[in-house]
Amino acid sequence: MATIVSTLFISLDGVVEIDPAWHFPYFDASMGAAVGDDYADVDILLLGRVTYDSFAGAWPLREAAGGDDATYAAQLGDTRKIVVTRGSQDLGWRNAERVDGDLVAAVTALRADPNLGKVLVPGSISVVRQLLAAGLLDELRLLVHPVAARHGERLFDEGEPIYPLTLLRSEAFPTGVVRLIYAPSELPSAAGYEDVTDKVPGNE
Repeated sequence: MATIVSTLFISLDGVVEIDPAWHFPYFDASMGAAVGDDYADVDILLLGRVTYDSFAGAWPLREAAGGDDATYAAQLGDTRKIVVTRGSQDLGWRNAERVDGDLVAAVTALRADPNLGKVLVPGSISVVRQLLAAGLLDELRLLVHPVAARHGERLFDEGEPIYPLTLLRSEAFPTGVVRLIYAPSELPSAAGYEDVTDKVPGNE
């Protein structure tokens, strides 16, 4: 059974539409190692069309250029990529294919495949939202930058129900970035205020 993992760069105010002005100043060796961990042992990259176009427009050129990031670029190129898109044009990057039919049905099938271990969803905000709503996301990995972006698309939209999460791991980097890894969960209890009055400060 595959594990469906989301990885996102995010600001303190929840923006996941990355602006290089606030992202790259925080990208150090610790963040690079975290990204490497996210991409380790990935069987499939599941990408929304906007994220895919960003990747496909950059990484093949970086692989060809042979710079410091060429090895990582080649790793991305060699990985199987499934793209969520309504378009029919050539995807233009090796090992890339379109999602087969409905996203939820396709991911349900991937998740049940005993031959798959890890399906990574980098960026792809609309895809992550759909997987959260369908209960198909196993891990939500956030690299929280110590900055309020103040504009840009946020991860969580308005709606119901709430999404309780449990913290699996956390790590603070020298730059102030915090890596948080969550899994979907349940609320710890059905408590209301009357149930916690004995915890109010001063009640000893």
